[in-house]
Amino acid sequence: MTEIVNEFTTQVPKWSPHLKPIDLENATALQLEALEVTPSNTKISDYVLVLAHDPESLIHRNPLFNTIMYGGPGGLSRSDRELGAIGASEFNKCIYCTAVHASRYIDLTTRTEVIDEIFEQESNADLPSREQAIFNYSIALSETPSNASTSELNALEVENLTDLEILDLTLSAAIFCWANRLMETLGEPVRKS
Repeated sequence: MTEIVNEFTTQVPKWSPHLKPIDLENATALQLEALEVTPSNTKISDYVLVLAHDPESLIHRNPLFNTIMYGGPGGLSRSDRELGAIGASEFNKCIYCTAVHASRYIDLTTRTEVIDEIFEQESNADLPSREQAIFNYSIALSETPSNASTSELNALEVENLTDLEILDLTLSAAIFCWANRLMETLGEPVRKS
C-alpha cells in the first residue's frame, strides 16, 4: 500500500499521478515540442508528462511558469517568489509544492527558521516583518483574491516592495493557486520508496 504524505516537510515526496503520464517514445510531435521547455533542467517529471496530454496548454504553461518564477532583471527576488509560492501552497495544503519551494527557499536564503515556523504554525506563522507581509499577501490571494485588501498591500509597501515586486509576488502566488489545485487533482504526494 502506498503511504500518502500529509504533513509539511522539506523532504520532497514522490508525486503519484492518477492519470498515466505520456510515454516519450510514443509522444506526438506537438507533445515533444511542448516538453522542450521544462520548468527546470532536471528530468521531465511525471506531472509535466501528465500535462503533456494537452500539449496546446503545456506549450504555454512552461514559459509562463519559468518567467514568473525565474524572472528577469529587476522585480522580486527569487527567494521572495519562492516564499509567495510557499504561502499559496501551504494555504492550499499542497504538500508536494510546499516541500519543493521550501527546499528552494532554504537553498537560496539558508533561513530554515522561516520554513520551520511556517511548517509549525502554517497560516498563523509569525515571521519577520518582510516575510510576514509576503506570506500574508500570498495567503489572502489564495483564499479569495478579493481578500487581499489594502492592509496587505500597505504591509508590502511598508517593506519597500515596488509595484513591480508586488506584481511579481501576485503572479507567483496566483500561478501556485492554479498549479496546486491542478496537481492535487491529478495525483497525490506519496512517500518515496
